Amino acid sequence: MSFEWRYFVRPDGSFWRTPNIDGHLDSVTDEEFAGMDGVVGGRREKEIPVPCSRCTRKLLLHWRAPAPGVLLELCEGCDSGRPAASDLIRWIGDPARRSTDLPLLFEMWETETMESMGWVFVPAEDDPHAQN
Repeated sequence: MSFEWRYFVRPDGSFWRTPNIDGHLDSVTDEEFAGMDGVVGGRREKEIPVPCSRCTRKLLLHWRAPAPGVLLELCEGCDSGRPAASDLIRWIGDPARRSTDLPLLFEMWETETMESMGWVFVPAEDDPHAQN
């Protein structure tokens, strides 16, 4: 079974991702995929401002981590000193940067944030991004 993520970026720079297991979303057009956003993608969560648990500012992004019960937060004030987080902050804040590779930026931020919480990412053996 192969596992990849499919991303959808809204015009305002907010986005969501969903699993594309064995390519089951490959035949779905971008327009059809955008229509799934309200059902699958957490649009409702985006509409409710969430405060940073560290400084109470509005989060740029909050995301359920791959680890059970872990919520990842991206806060411009608290995270701008971390390399992957600062890259994602710049991507969110600058529409001109949105041509860069969101999946790579997001996955780097997710890994960096999980590692800061003591979690370690172990890629699958068939993962093309796995480091040897």
